[in-house]
Amino acid sequence: MVSSSHEALHHFGQKDTAGLIRNFQKLFHVPFPEPCGFTVLNTDLTEIEPVERRVDSLVRVNTEEGDYLLVLESQGKKDERKRGSWPYYLSYLYEEYRCEPVLIVMTQSSSTARWAAQPIRFGLPGWSSLVVRPMVLGPDNVPVITDEKEAELNVSLAVLSAITHGRGPRAAAILGPLAAALDTIDPASAALFVQLVTSGLVDDQAKEIWRDLMSPVNYFFRHPVAERTRDEGRIEERIKMTLRTLELRGLQVPDSVRLRVKACSDLDQLEVWSERAVRVTEAAELFDDDGV
Repeated sequence: MVSSSHEALHHFGQKDTAGLIRNFQKLFHVPFPEPCGFTVLNTDLTEIEPVERRVDSLVRVNTEEGDYLLVLESQGKKDERKRGSWPYYLSYLYEEYRCEPVLIVMTQSSSTARWAAQPIRFGLPGWSSLVVRPMVLGPDNVPVITDEKEAELNVSLAVLSAITHGRGPRAAAILGPLAAALDTIDPASAALFVQLVTSGLVDDQAKEIWRDLMSPVNYFFRHPVAERTRDEGRIEERIKMTLRTLELRGLQVPDSVRLRVKACSDLDQLEVWSERAVRVTEAAELFDDDGV
């Protein structure tokens, strides 16, 4: 069963991709071109053969130097099957999208992080035909941010710190400075980060502390204005995803289709259309079986 902490890790990378890129530039000292756009892609990598393979999150990052695919995997424990599926993911995605895939494994376990960081080598001893080197974010390389000023300077990293260390007792020390830092950013981003941290915490003491810290601001997060803001954000995101999926698949999108999708304010209906966008052969097929 997929846990909420598992979901929080890769959803953090999906919802705050710009922050994730800045964080792994800082933590890994890896150069990455300045992003100028992001697209959340379908995570289903299943081929015609009935073998289901899905990544946790997949985000296309547009830069002036070319596009990259961030393959975000949340790993709770060691799973030797991933030593075969991760190379498959990268090869399949490069063939499908013709841009460079980057595998980022995120975990709350130090032992799992050490296991995941080991290069995957296929071929002869000393002459590998294929080498996969995951970038791993875990408790040993994501800092424990307990200073309020440091948290305010990089709220995204403070959130990642809380989630990554959410399974251990060190999470409790992160939460106070993080709560103060969230008060310095825009309310919509703060609301999203609160939800991610709430899902990512596993330690009982940390969860209780976080509930106490958030109780003074619960009015805002439950307030109709805040809920409407979040709903509008989800609707806009789903509209963009639906149209972008059609375009990335090379389908022509007539103005009539584009205007109808953009005019829709029903999130459930947009969810249906975004799922259909992955498999339709013509853009107008989005509206099949809608009863109109």
